[in-house]
Amino acid sequence: MSLSVQFLSLLAMIGTGIVAGAFMDMIGTGTAQAGKKSIIRKRAAWLEVIGWVLVGCWTFYILYLVRDGAWRIYDPFAQISGMLLYVTIFYKPFRLFGRILLLVFVKPLWFIARLIVSIIRYIVRFIMKVIKVLFTPFVKLYRIVSRKLFKRRAK
Repeated sequence: MSLSVQFLSLLAMIGTGIVAGAFMDMIGTGTAQAGKKSIIRKRAAWLEVIGWVLVGCWTFYILYLVRDGAWRIYDPFAQISGMLLYVTIFYKPFRLFGRILLLVFVKPLWFIARLIVSIIRYIVRFIMKVIKVLFTPFVKLYRIVSRKLFKRRAK
């Protein structure tokens, strides 16, 4: 293996460490921002385990792309240094980028989804009220007729 391939694989492992740190920070922030009684908060440990498994699979995929899956002893150190790089340097830019994505994409989509659900709920309630108003005379008529036809017997 040439020196340039080793350097490229070292940079790839540092990059996977940075992305792994960002991904795990995203999972931690998401579970922390969830409500205290939400299902996300209750399953936080499972989400973290699934996150670490996904990070491991993704890392091996990158290793497979870079050097056909060959693992070297310096790969874990490179990943840990990538995670430390994320914590020291890339933490604030990633968080800023995440906030921008949240404000530009997620919140408007969430607003539109809630708006559509509330419009559908309003339409269904309106239709139910109209049906209720239309059936009110028939219900009253049925009650009057049923009282006369189906009298209870005295014991």
